[in-house]
Amino acid sequence: MQIGISSTLPAQNLHVLQARRASFQFQKSPLNPLTRSSSSCQKPVCSSASTTELTRKHLSNLEKLLQKSTQSDPEPVIKAPSKNINGSTENKGRTLLEGLNLARVWPEMKAAEEMSPRHLNKLQRLLSKTMEYSPRNSLGSRWREYHGCNDWAGMLDPLDENLRREVVRYGEFVQAAYHGFHSNPAMSADEAPLPRHVALPDRSYRVTKSLYATSSVGLPKWVDDVAPNLGWMTQRSSWIGFVAVCDDRREIQRMGRRDIVIALRGTSTCLEWAENFRAQLVSIPESDDPTQKVECGFLSLHKTPGAHVPSLAESVVEEVKRLIEKYKGENLSITITGHSLGAALSLLVADEISSCAPQVPPVAVFSFGGPRVGNKGFVDRLNEKNVKVLRIVNNQDLITRVPGVFTGEGSSEQQEQEQEQKNESFAKVFDMIDNNNPWAYTHVGTELRVDTKMSPYLKPNADVACCHDLEAYLHLVDGFLSSNCPFRSNAKRSLARLLHDQRSNVKQLYTHKALSLNLDRDIRSIPMPSCLPSPSR
Repeated sequence: MQIGISSTLPAQNLHVLQARRASFQFQKSPLNPLTRSSSSCQKPVCSSASTTELTRKHLSNLEKLLQKSTQSDPEPVIKAPSKNINGSTENKGRTLLEGLNLARVWPEMKAAEEMSPRHLNKLQRLLSKTMEYSPRNSLGSRWREYHGCNDWAGMLDPLDENLRREVVRYGEFVQAAYHGFHSNPAMSADEAPLPRHVALPDRSYRVTKSLYATSSVGLPKWVDDVAPNLGWMTQRSSWIGFVAVCDDRREIQRMGRRDIVIALRGTSTCLEWAENFRAQLVSIPESDDPTQKVECGFLSLHKTPGAHVPSLAESVVEEVKRLIEKYKGENLSITITGHSLGAALSLLVADEISSCAPQVPPVAVFSFGGPRVGNKGFVDRLNEKNVKVLRIVNNQDLITRVPGVFTGEGSSEQQEQEQEQKNESFAKVFDMIDNNNPWAYTHVGTELRVDTKMSPYLKPNADVACCHDLEAYLHLVDGFLSSNCPFRSNAKRSLARLLHDQRSNVKQLYTHKALSLNLDRDIRSIPMPSCLPSPSR
């Protein structure tokens, strides 16, 4: 049917429309597959059936476009805003409301944006049980830098991407030590322990030795009679970690060497707690310098043998010597990692093995939430042995500030600055106090400081247990960019275990979203240790 024009327009305006009619063109829609490419306007002739079919295809294309917009986007790349000729910043691809950045004016808009399909898809990925790892780049000839040969200079603020991945990876070895203990914490006092299976986070490594720590103190016999089901809490010897070695050729090539890992868990038994409180400084037995001192309880767990197991020091030295001899001629490294009490014992283990053989491979310690272990003389002892220590510290973690008093507080760099500020006439007085004060502790090594308040998922007033929790540490490291940058938006570590262990410290916005996404039941089904892990040292 042809459309009439003369019947709807006055005669005096008809010639004007006909003169301009030839210049009119269709605006082609990207959603309409039947749009003609002809530049001239054709008179459409269509039946009711063809109109219905056209509408269906139009709606189908619209649905496909909407589905594409709700798919998870790739990791965003932060680019500087481009400027036009006049010097003004262009917001390409952004709407007017986004350009105004109203979230700063109305915080409610930020919550509304996080409820969008794209943000919900990202949250669903983070809350899922599937771990998405950052890419492992080849360390090659730079492996010594990542192992601390230059004390990680220029790699911590901002945090180097490869170093971040390595730090998180070593933290997962400590998690494996926790899970290995809590899966079977009891030890018989009448016979030697059986070989223990450990589920390593990295399949390129294999466990070669189980490690045990023994307390030199014991609890009265009546404690076991009162609580016979908690015998593992009062046992003197307990499985505390393992030695593992990399056996995968591809991973050895990526790292630039064969790596030996020693992983140690934190406090989990009553007697380990008792040793933590024996905080007086005592001399190191093997040291000829009486000013080199460490905490009494840590040294006890390190040196005391059990009824059917050797001491931690003896086991580590024996296994490291064996592995050095077995892989003689290869590039080797020794990495010791631990959390809390394990971080403290890591320093004693590093001191022990750094001089156990004529040619010991480079030794580095990656510690999470570790307390202070010894005095300034002990720090000098480790520095003389070229032991490299990277301390990962949470600003809100109280455990990193004990034991000791403030005279020894701070890193080695801070102490050097303070020492320069001291008056020369009082320098000897301060040195005498540091050497003779039984509470004059000091920290060892280089510090990587994170902050619970920087996480968009954790409450800023999170409790002490959360601030010291190992999973919270790994979460903070995974999102750390630098001290003056916010939490990185493309952090990959799953929040499932953090939500499971620290639900009361996670912001309610995300716990409610987990419920709305039906992920709460999946998170609860994650295999967890049969005994509650201690958030202690």
